[in-house]
Amino acid sequence: MRIVYRRGIGKTSGLLVDEWGTWWDEEPGTIKGHLYQQNCMRDAFVAALSLNVFHRHTERVKMTNIAQIVNVLQSMILTDTKGTGHMVLTPTYHVFNMYKDFQEATYLPMDVKCDSMDVRGDDHAKDGRKIPLVSTSAAKKADGTIVVALANVSLDKAQQVEFNLDGAAAPKTVTGQILSCNKVSDYNDFAHPDVVKPAVFKDAKVKKTPLK
Repeated sequence: MRIVYRRGIGKTSGLLVDEWGTWWDEEPGTIKGHLYQQNCMRDAFVAALSLNVFHRHTERVKMTNIAQIVNVLQSMILTDTKGTGHMVLTPTYHVFNMYKDFQEATYLPMDVKCDSMDVRGDDHAKDGRKIPLVSTSAAKKADGTIVVALANVSLDKAQQVEFNLDGAAAPKTVTGQILSCNKVSDYNDFAHPDVVKPAVFKDAKVKKTPLK
């Protein structure tokens, strides 16, 4: 995105991001080259973090397309290729479903207080860079509803988050969903379709400012 802003992309033209997503080894026993892969909570992380980045840069990023929807790479739906008619919704599907209220909504800047993670152990990191443990995005719908997405990148620790939304009054009511599981490698299959699925989130606390 640094290059996009430096070169002024988006002022007169938009950036289109095609076929983003994860690419892992094909599932054993599937047709070689058809890229049928299982989809776990790790992929849900990738989906949420990617959508947050795209949304924060919506001024420049005009369209994105995940690869792909059914049975290929980071799919939202897997079907039984043996012809049994079975179908399962992946963790990535649940992320997209949870983010659907961002459609046709207006981006809102968001100030967040949370812990950070030191990524110096990552060979791709430079200069001991730290990243926030919670990736965020927010938007305002046409009816005035505020939509907030929070993605906790820690694999072993829940996070308490405080945030302010510029120009937004404290909400009277808060509803939410949370997608979580026991292990980042957990996934849904035809025999166990609900290992990873959203649950109602009831722990939000509203103050005048900020929201926890």
